[in-house]
Amino acid sequence: MISPLPIMQLVEEWLQWATWQTNPENKGRLNDDLIGFGEFEWVVREQPEHAWQGILATLADVRAKPYLGVLAAGPLEDLLSYHGPAFIGRVEREAALNPQFAGLLGGVWQFKMTDEIWARVQAAWDRRGWDEVPIDG
Repeated sequence: MISPLPIMQLVEEWLQWATWQTNPENKGRLNDDLIGFGEFEWVVREQPEHAWQGILATLADVRAKPYLGVLAAGPLEDLLSYHGPAFIGRVEREAALNPQFAGLLGGVWQFKMTDEIWARVQAAWDRRGWDEVPIDG
């Protein structure tokens, strides 16, 4: 069995990738030296518990703030799409306890989530700041 990167290394690799990927100078370019995207994608599908911990650790890292949209529409959205029934209870609890996580949840799209999981996500999220929803509204 292949072991995933330790959580903090997963976060580091993903942040390096996100920083590079979102730089306008790199638009349309690939960087095969950056493994963060592929590693997170793999753990979401194959090691979802590890991915959950990685998502929470990334959210807690202040350097991730500029990339929360990528974290929401990437690893978190995929986790809920592929493993929604196993994680939706934890997602709801985390959103109720952690306003930052509720805000992150506001950046996911339905993708492959069932309608039931999607409805529960929508009930738990905070959409302020996403898609022209006012932050103070």
